[in-house]
Amino acid sequence: MRTTLGICTRKARYATEEEAWAVVHGADIVLRPYRCALCRQYHLTSRTKGMRLRPPYRE
Repeated sequence: MRTTLGICTRKARYATEEEAWAVVHGADIVLRPYRCALCRQYHLTSRTKGMRLRPPYRE
Protein backbone atom coordinates (compact mmCIF):
# COMPACT_ATOMS: atom_id res chain seq x y z
CA MET A 1 0.00 0.00 0.00
CA ARG A 2 1.38 3.36 -0.97
CA THR A 3 1.06 6.50 1.11
CA THR A 4 -1.34 9.00 -0.46
CA LEU A 5 -0.65 12.73 -0.45
CA GLY A 6 -3.40 13.35 2.12
CA ILE A 7 -1.92 10.78 4.52
CA CYS A 8 1.63 12.04 3.96
CA THR A 9 0.75 15.61 4.87
CA ARG A 10 -0.97 14.53 8.10
CA LYS A 11 1.80 12.25 9.36
CA ALA A 12 4.83 13.34 11.35
CA ARG A 13 7.99 13.46 9.26
CA TYR A 14 11.48 12.49 10.33
CA ALA A 15 14.53 13.51 8.31
CA THR A 16 16.53 10.39 9.15
CA GLU A 17 15.72 6.79 9.91
CA GLU A 18 17.59 7.13 13.21
CA GLU A 19 15.23 9.92 14.34
CA ALA A 20 12.24 7.76 13.48
CA TRP A 21 13.67 4.76 15.38
CA ALA A 22 14.20 6.96 18.45
CA VAL A 23 10.47 7.70 18.47
CA VAL A 24 9.64 4.00 17.90
CA HIS A 25 11.66 2.97 20.95
CA GLY A 26 9.66 5.36 23.15
CA ALA A 27 6.24 4.36 21.82
CA ASP A 28 3.67 2.30 23.73
CA ILE A 29 2.58 0.42 20.59
CA VAL A 30 4.50 -1.51 17.94
CA LEU A 31 5.61 0.86 15.18
CA ARG A 32 8.12 0.80 12.37
CA PRO A 33 9.55 3.57 10.21
CA TYR A 34 9.35 3.63 6.43
CA ARG A 35 10.61 5.98 3.76
CA CYS A 36 7.80 7.83 2.00
CA ALA A 37 7.88 7.80 -1.79
CA LEU A 38 6.22 11.24 -1.88
CA CYS A 39 8.21 13.39 0.55
CA ARG A 40 11.33 11.14 0.73
CA GLN A 41 11.34 11.46 4.53
CA TYR A 42 10.41 8.86 7.15
CA HIS A 43 6.97 8.23 8.64
CA LEU A 44 5.84 5.68 11.23
CA THR A 45 3.29 2.92 10.72
CA SER A 46 1.85 0.09 12.76
CA ARG A 47 0.93 -1.90 9.63
CA THR A 48 3.01 -4.92 8.74
CA LYS A 49 0.72 -7.02 6.52
CA GLY A 50 2.31 -7.54 3.12
CA MET A 51 5.34 -5.40 3.91
CA ARG A 52 8.99 -6.36 3.82
CA LEU A 53 10.23 -5.89 7.35
CA ARG A 54 13.75 -4.69 8.00
CA PRO A 55 15.63 -5.59 11.17
CA PRO A 56 15.30 -2.95 13.90
CA TYR A 57 17.84 -0.14 14.01
CA ARG A 58 20.62 -0.81 16.51
CA GLU A 59 22.70 1.93 18.10
